[in-house]
Amino acid sequence: MALWPWLSAALLLLLLAVPLSRAARFYAKIGSYCALCLSVSAVASVVCLLRHGGRTVENMSIISWFVRSFKYVYGLRFKVEGRQTLEVDRPCVIISNHQSILDMMGLMEILPKRCVQIAKRELLFLGPVGLIMYLGGVFFINRQRSSTAMSVMAALGDRMVKENAPIIPVVYSSFSSFYNLKTKLFTSGTIQVQVLDAVPTSGLTEADIPKLVDTCHQAMRSAFFNISAMPRENGAAEGPGAQPAQ
Repeated sequence: MALWPWLSAALLLLLLAVPLSRAARFYAKIGSYCALCLSVSAVASVVCLLRHGGRTVENMSIISWFVRSFKYVYGLRFKVEGRQTLEVDRPCVIISNHQSILDMMGLMEILPKRCVQIAKRELLFLGPVGLIMYLGGVFFINRQRSSTAMSVMAALGDRMVKENAPIIPVVYSSFSSFYNLKTKLFTSGTIQVQVLDAVPTSGLTEADIPKLVDTCHQAMRSAFFNISAMPRENGAAEGPGAQPAQ
């Protein structure tokens, strides 16, 4: 049985309910966002197959173009500072804070060409979304099998050591002024994006990992509060929906 008629009917019901409540408007937007992700992924998959014939990181430029168009649909703007840090021709590892399903749009705003991503294996089974991620060369980690996840991360660590790949933290400001799951808020807004200075890994060993993790976390946490214009008290965030680096 075709899924699209049922999906269209559900979205129509949501749209009819929009004038009734703020919650209805919120779920209508979330529903349209999910539907947009599915439909655009299907179209982008066809384009990727026609352009490159299969799974390759070269497809990420196509995927990025499609996803970046989402911001116009939902009235979102991204202001990026420090983009030049990502424009150098060298291997690097990019890490960022996680807040919601909207993170994907922010990622595509700053990711350089030929950037290989790591994602949880569950996403592979999301129909067209999983397909387009596979075609984009995404590495999927099975979090239920720690040995598999560890092997992937160990390989990444080895490459960081061999190629002196620094870590580049990227921080997105809080979404709470326009997107808040608890209060059912989803409107237009501006996201501040700050690309922090690269954290060198050259010469580090396994014993240095805890300190490296803490250095990155503290730098990202500080940047998060600064660009989100949020006060801090005893190291904790104030305000609804505030989420520092995770």
